Amino acid sequence: MSYPLLYEINTRCWLRDRSEKSGRRVTLADVPETEFEQWRCFGFTHIWLMGVWTGGARSREIALGIPELRKAYSEALPGWTEQDVGGSPYAIAAYQVDPALGGEEGLAAFRRKLQASGLSLMLDFVPNHLGLDHPWVRDRPELFVQLPDPGSDTFAQNTRDGILNLAYGKDPYSPAWTDTVQLDYRRSETRATMAGLLQEVAQRCDGVRCDMAMLVLNDVFARTWERSLSAEPAPKTEFWSDAIAAVRQRQPGFEFLAEVYWGIEDRLQALGFNYTYDKVLYDRLVGHDTRGVQPHLLGMGPERVSASAHFLENHDEPRVAALLDLPEHRAAALVILGLPGLRFLHEGQLDGFKRRLPVQLIRRSRETPDPEVRRVYELLLTRLQGSAVGQGRAELLLPAKAWSDNPTEQNFVLVQWMNEKSAFDLVVVNLAPHQGQCYAPVKLPESPGGSWSVTDLLGAEKYIRTGEELRTHGLYLDVGAHAAQVFHFEPLAR
Repeated sequence: MSYPLLYEINTRCWLRDRSEKSGRRVTLADVPETEFEQWRCFGFTHIWLMGVWTGGARSREIALGIPELRKAYSEALPGWTEQDVGGSPYAIAAYQVDPALGGEEGLAAFRRKLQASGLSLMLDFVPNHLGLDHPWVRDRPELFVQLPDPGSDTFAQNTRDGILNLAYGKDPYSPAWTDTVQLDYRRSETRATMAGLLQEVAQRCDGVRCDMAMLVLNDVFARTWERSLSAEPAPKTEFWSDAIAAVRQRQPGFEFLAEVYWGIEDRLQALGFNYTYDKVLYDRLVGHDTRGVQPHLLGMGPERVSASAHFLENHDEPRVAALLDLPEHRAAALVILGLPGLRFLHEGQLDGFKRRLPVQLIRRSRETPDPEVRRVYELLLTRLQGSAVGQGRAELLLPAKAWSDNPTEQNFVLVQWMNEKSAFDLVVVNLAPHQGQCYAPVKLPESPGGSWSVTDLLGAEKYIRTGEELRTHGLYLDVGAHAAQVFHFEPLAR
């Protein structure tokens, strides 16, 4: 099985950077071929263009007026002006590609170039809410949550039915997103309308990343909006099961990635999502929880690990280079790249950028790439392409103690990757800031005894081990702090 390697791009800032670099306006229609070549060279399979849909003036005005956001703009882009704020790309006024980015024709041209390069396109779908500027807010108010009394989570909207108290978009644990309006998923008309909109989006790409996908689950929605009564009975089916099935009926290979938290990832997978965020893994890696990663992964079970999206940063999180030093960063990067599932990198991550950019900004400050971080990713991405990692059958291994009173095996992540041949690869990561030892209980192919060559694809180490030794004890590992290695096992001719 082949697992995706996804690259998230901040489309608005990325095209602006390319325009400034080339001295001319660059849109999605004329992205230089060198970009596609680099993505192919690094082994990416999917490009996520984050933020291509059209925003609006009302949502942008809100983004300019929130003090916390203005502070974040100053931290990310000192000297920013109002022209640098485009509003949130998740307050969508129309599911049409922003003309400033090249419009629908530009997106179609970009997708054709991706397909010619063997790459797939992923776009955003935001199920929970729309931007204040969307025409449905005025023309189809019945699609949205209406509350009887005004409050901090509502706004007065002049609609075709008169002035109504419409709800801002929100989740059950956070303040309202005041640049958005909340869709009402208890209403069959809303569900049918959004399922149709998802079909339209799916025709323009190969997969969607669904923002806060758990918010439209029936029980989550009911808990969030319990003070708002609905004239319709509670839905009998989940939106996602119906909507995903409808898309796949037309596009069988279409892929769904869910942003989801709160320990309900398995529910989204059961409803049809190919992959769901593994935020727990992210939190443990960036939180220096060296002994928490292994039990988390082994406790999930192989199916859930393979249906998870593994990442170290994205547009919602701080830059990983600002959180981990280089050895920690390298080890954590091999963990997410060495696991089965969707592996997911973020624009700027490969260069070690440290400033997190609020999604409302359409310009970013220039950062000097960190050559050491760049070398780490170039080595990992190029060397892994020549291995079974991400391409074969994967199994997470439980490390065995090196000796009875040595607990350092708890800091290891071991993943064995098999292909169709007798050779195989072993991902080895020691997350601890100190030396560690363990035995890796590798599974040898069914074959007679003999010896095996063991070569580190990321370094210079090379060993010979007998099949009997490997079957009886496993591979003995004695590695340094934050070690990150990929051992290639090849049977030696007798």
